[in-house]
Amino acid sequence: MNGSFIIGGIFSIHINTRSEQITYTRQPLQPQCSGSMNFRGLRFARVMEFAIQEINNRTDLLPGITLGYEIHDSCAAVPMAVKVAFQFANGMEPFFSDTDSCSKSAAAAVPALVGDSNSTPSMSMARILGLFGIPQVSHYATCACLSDKRQYPAFFRTIPSDHHQAAALAKMVKHFGWTWIGAVRSDSDYGNYGMASFLKAAQEEGICVEYSESYYRTQPRSKLERVANVIRRSTARVIVAFLSSGDIKILLEELRKQPPPPLQWIGSEAWIIDPDVLRFNMCAGAIGFGVPSSVIPGLREFLLDLSPEQALKSPLLTEFWESSFSCSLKGSSGGARECDGSEDIRALQNPYTDMSQLRETNMVYKATYAIAHAIHGVICNDTQCDKSAKFAPWQILDQLKRVNFITNNGFQVTFDSNGDPVAVYELINWQVNKDGTMSFVTVGNYDSSKSRGQEFSMSRAISWVGGQSEVPRSVCSESCPPGTRKAVQKGKPACCYDCIPCAEGEISNKTDSLNCVRCPPEFWPNTQRDSCLPKPVEFLSWDDTLSIILTAFSITGAFIAVCVTAVFYKHRASPIIKANNSELSFLLLFSLTLCFLCSLTFIGQPSEWSCMLRHTAFGITFVLCISCVLGKTIVVLMAFRATLPGSNVMKWFGPPQQRLSVLTFTLIQVLICVLWLTISPPLPFKNLKQYKERIILECGLGSAIGFWAVLGYIGFLALLCFILAFLARKLPDNFNEAKFITFSMLIFCAVWITFIPAYVSSPGKFTVAVEIFAILSSSFGLFTCIFAPKCFIIMFRPEQNTKKHLMGKAASKAF
Repeated sequence: MNGSFIIGGIFSIHINTRSEQITYTRQPLQPQCSGSMNFRGLRFARVMEFAIQEINNRTDLLPGITLGYEIHDSCAAVPMAVKVAFQFANGMEPFFSDTDSCSKSAAAAVPALVGDSNSTPSMSMARILGLFGIPQVSHYATCACLSDKRQYPAFFRTIPSDHHQAAALAKMVKHFGWTWIGAVRSDSDYGNYGMASFLKAAQEEGICVEYSESYYRTQPRSKLERVANVIRRSTARVIVAFLSSGDIKILLEELRKQPPPPLQWIGSEAWIIDPDVLRFNMCAGAIGFGVPSSVIPGLREFLLDLSPEQALKSPLLTEFWESSFSCSLKGSSGGARECDGSEDIRALQNPYTDMSQLRETNMVYKATYAIAHAIHGVICNDTQCDKSAKFAPWQILDQLKRVNFITNNGFQVTFDSNGDPVAVYELINWQVNKDGTMSFVTVGNYDSSKSRGQEFSMSRAISWVGGQSEVPRSVCSESCPPGTRKAVQKGKPACCYDCIPCAEGEISNKTDSLNCVRCPPEFWPNTQRDSCLPKPVEFLSWDDTLSIILTAFSITGAFIAVCVTAVFYKHRASPIIKANNSELSFLLLFSLTLCFLCSLTFIGQPSEWSCMLRHTAFGITFVLCISCVLGKTIVVLMAFRATLPGSNVMKWFGPPQQRLSVLTFTLIQVLICVLWLTISPPLPFKNLKQYKERIILECGLGSAIGFWAVLGYIGFLALLCFILAFLARKLPDNFNEAKFITFSMLIFCAVWITFIPAYVSSPGKFTVAVEIFAILSSSFGLFTCIFAPKCFIIMFRPEQNTKKHLMGKAASKAF
């Protein structure tokens, strides 16, 4: 249609071009479209007509100006698109004539155009038109590559870039928990660039792709069969298809021959909202993103206002009429029967008359209006427009960058610096109707302008593959529960892994943990290894069975010592008591009582005072005890020496000297203990190294030198006492105490020598128990060897408790 200004249009109304064998001996024929007609593409072309007609009838937009149009069919082929691009750029006729002046045809160039429907032809056109600054506004070319203004400076579009769609698809896959998917794409710029964006976004979301296959409808059939077999053999139950409408129809036809297991299809906008694909039942439950649906007032009446006479005015409309009604219009060259006038276009049910969605259709409507507003901005002022104004295409290009308006049906039109609109999608779900047919249902929305994490929203339930209401699962490996970590299987993607239990002392408290975390030192994992629990604290408590037994022995020993003291005190005048230095005997009984009782300080929870008390009390009382025994041993030796003629020994070791020796020996130990407590005292500490799963609360030695100095001093006195007693063992008295002291020291030394390895190797609270056992054993040994014989004579052999008997000589016996 002619007008003051002509707007170009190019749409994919057919899907193939006529094939021709190139002979190089004659000029090749002009490219021509062939194959079946895409009725939806025809609707796009007629929407452009409708929009221009609507603009021409407006008084606020381009008043007094009529727009014309020149619409071509690209048949989704690059050669045809390039040919049309040259025609739009320079106004040449379809055939070159060397008689025409090039300058004469230059005035036929269009200031702007709408189209194309596909990315690859649009890219070819944009490279040519961009050289002349002729703006191109596409309604359906979504390749993210077209946002590159260095390559395509004059390209705009009203449909969002695949960059946003790919990101939205990856987020949707992640949202539904699918980590193991298959991918198939068109082997074209649309499919390759779109899938590349999706795979990058999917990798960032932690999604693994089992396979990624490509196919184009003109490739050999063997390639199609191979792609179909890959899909059939795959273990992924979700497949993302970045395919054009024509490619997926061919692929689904091939899969229909030998259907794969039920798959959850995820579709790009190129086919997910194409009514022609709804006939494939294997895609029931498919979901994908489509541009928002719309309503265009008056469009339906315009499309249906078509008579046979009007159809004959255009070859495309003639083909549409004859294809729809399977008849031949009068004046047309083909057809089996002639149309008789009974054909009713309102009764047609095909994509041309389908007004239920109007998604891409609205994109054509917006693109046409955008060009009209740009022309208005160039030739019109506030009151009128200049019909005869001359302008260059780059002026329209400059105005397109600034357009910002709202269409009659309420959609805002604006472009960013890349020539792209704001990405807003509807989530489309293929749901089966009660009559068995399928329809598009909007179940959610996606808005790229919202903040991260808020772009995606659901509005109603999704019907999944097989009519299920639950989200299908598609994972290479099931989730690893808490208490385990993921270990990637060798040679497989990151989504294929084994679940390895956390190592000892480590936990993981969330699903699919990559690493286990070690518990703090005072905590230990529970059985499930999903949380850290405080380690049980272990010490020799009062209610422990072992503690009760040791306490009973300790109190019993102290009680017996007290009882023996009472017996000795009652019979203090008897010869056996007098003969064995009663003063040292009573002091020894007192010290043994303290030795029995000091073992009680080792029981119970360690504290600062108990730790310092237990070791010092033990060291001092035992030195006091050994000092008394040593004093008694020296007395025996001195007494024997005193019986020799001319001996004056006893005056040097009388009672005062005995008391002084005991005091001196004890004060040395007191000094050692004071130095130990001053420099580095024993304090309670938590032993975390002995056992991994529990804490041993014990008294640290502080200074190990101090501890071993205390024990060493006791050992030195015990060894000295043993040597002296051993030397006096054969003295010829009837009741020679040295023999019993020798036995007691032998037992004492044996107990403490065996104590050392037992103490070092005993675990936990048993370390303390070993020390208590050593104290009680050595105390009972001393008590039994030194006092038991005397008590036996006092209580049961009183006839031997006489001075005559004690002074009698006995035959020396080998010891």
